[in-house]
Amino acid sequence: MSKPYVMPSLGAGMEAGTVVEWHVEPGQKVTRGEVVGLVDTEKGAIEIEIWEDAEVEEIVAPPGTKVPVGEPLLRLKEAGDEVGDKAAEGEETTAATGEPEEAEEAEELEEADEPATAEGDGDREGGEEADEPAATTSDEDPEIVEEVWEEEAAEEEEAVEDEEPEEEEEEAPPSRQAPSPPAEPARRLRVTPVARKRAAELGVELEGIQGTGPGGAISLADVESAAGAKPRAAPEAEPDVPHAEAGADRHAAMRKAIAAAMTRSKREIPHYYLAHTASLEAALQWLEDTNRDRPPARRLLLAALYLKAVATALEDFQEFNGFWEDGAFRPAEGIHPGIAISLRGGGLVAPAVHDVDSRSLDDITGAIRDLVQRSRAGHLRGSEVADPTITVTSLGDRGVDQVFGVIYPPQVAIVGIGSTVERPWAQGGMVGTRRVVHLTLAADHRASDGHRGALFLEGLARLLQTPEDL
Repeated sequence: MSKPYVMPSLGAGMEAGTVVEWHVEPGQKVTRGEVVGLVDTEKGAIEIEIWEDAEVEEIVAPPGTKVPVGEPLLRLKEAGDEVGDKAAEGEETTAATGEPEEAEEAEELEEADEPATAEGDGDREGGEEADEPAATTSDEDPEIVEEVWEEEAAEEEEAVEDEEPEEEEEEAPPSRQAPSPPAEPARRLRVTPVARKRAAELGVELEGIQGTGPGGAISLADVESAAGAKPRAAPEAEPDVPHAEAGADRHAAMRKAIAAAMTRSKREIPHYYLAHTASLEAALQWLEDTNRDRPPARRLLLAALYLKAVATALEDFQEFNGFWEDGAFRPAEGIHPGIAISLRGGGLVAPAVHDVDSRSLDDITGAIRDLVQRSRAGHLRGSEVADPTITVTSLGDRGVDQVFGVIYPPQVAIVGIGSTVERPWAQGGMVGTRRVVHLTLAADHRASDGHRGALFLEGLARLLQTPEDL
């Protein structure tokens, strides 16, 4: 049995996406969470993930195809199919015989299924991001990510070992010694099918090209970049001009998508707005004490405290965590706050940090750093832009005390966080100064009312008084 994998909707305003490349080919097995391809959208290049174990039966949309939302990209065969299992066994047997061409094909498929290699690749979801260059600091950054860039110099880059010639791999006899098996994958070239085909067309040698695709695989962009560096491949420089134009077009398309989503929001959603001033003295003091003896790369972010407090408060206020669809409110199954991130070329995205309510502050901090870096490098995943259940936004160091956001449909709420400022504060008959923040809520009146909204903001402020419990 087979079923189509369709182009997902990656947010309001998106109507279609263009397939850039595939990392799989027919007959290859894929697992849940595996990145199988790249699709270009108004939000940038989005990685396509697989939601269940399966086998690729057919690639319906080849690279370059513009696919409307809801139309098929692939056809997948359910995992456990006997034909697929026998085919996999046949590939392993062929690879073991060492027959030149068939063994090479088997090794390619085998490599695509492996989550990591001896080269230092990380897990399949995180391996490729670790090699992205860190972005530089921008004064435009929102407060929710303002501390991310101070510590990027401490992050380590994974080392990549040089590839051995393929001839050595084919001529080397199977070894029975224990050290041989783990060393063998490090000598294999990992190449996406479309990149291998393009390399043959351009006469580019794959050895020596450092892959930037999933798990260090050589992608189409890697091959074309290598071809552009060769004198004999001067005509390949021509795509640079349309690429620059494409960047301008992408920005215009993103502004159009944002405009469409926000216009729809203000037209269809009956917003109501609430604001609350919360003391941050306890949270900031705890954060300073916690980070004092930590190296920069392990310091917690204030943004992580905000997200965890929002997620914890939502456990008692489910009406703010979900979607308004088909005339009714549908609560979300998990709590996945989206964080608003400004992009360097203009515009913004709000990718999700998944399951924040069940994650530690250290884990959330790492997730925020990773999302900010990949958002600005254009390497988000479909699941991250498609399923935020509420949005958290801030204007941060712009000096704005309060921000009232516009709800991103089909969500039903957005939390705004103003700048941290020192203000007079009266408590117990005494007046002093405290560092405070203005919290705001814009919510959909069809799904909740002001009474519940006020209780939610009060609960959020109360949680920030005991950061050690988050």
